[in-house]
Amino acid sequence: MSGNPGERWMAIIRRDTLQEFASAFTDDVELALSTAEDPIVGPPAVRHFFGIIRTMYDSIAFVHETTNGKRTYLEWEGEFLGEPVSGVTVLAYDDEGLIRAVQLYHKPFQQVVAFAAGLSRRLWAQ
Repeated sequence: MSGNPGERWMAIIRRDTLQEFASAFTDDVELALSTAEDPIVGPPAVRHFFGIIRTMYDSIAFVHETTNGKRTYLEWEGEFLGEPVSGVTVLAYDDEGLIRAVQLYHKPFQQVVAFAAGLSRRLWAQ
């Protein structure tokens, strides 16, 4: 791996257009979250989700990245509502190198609950 942890992933989620964003994913990419009951499916919905959560964190930074086979593991730390939050993002790739699944985990538990509530409010406001 070269560059800073999470650099490639951040470049993907910051892409300007849906077409550019979607080119990194399978058509049926699934985003599973510790802060939501149901998965988010498809590039448009995944892009919408990341557009929302970018505004929710006070700060966030990737601190470690490792790849094992067709998976990349990204550890991150930050602040949400002035309190520490951290977690792991797992990216799973298909045989062509497209992202087919994303798993996003938050901790500690009180931050999971607070983030889930904030996410729900923002998703319903859309």
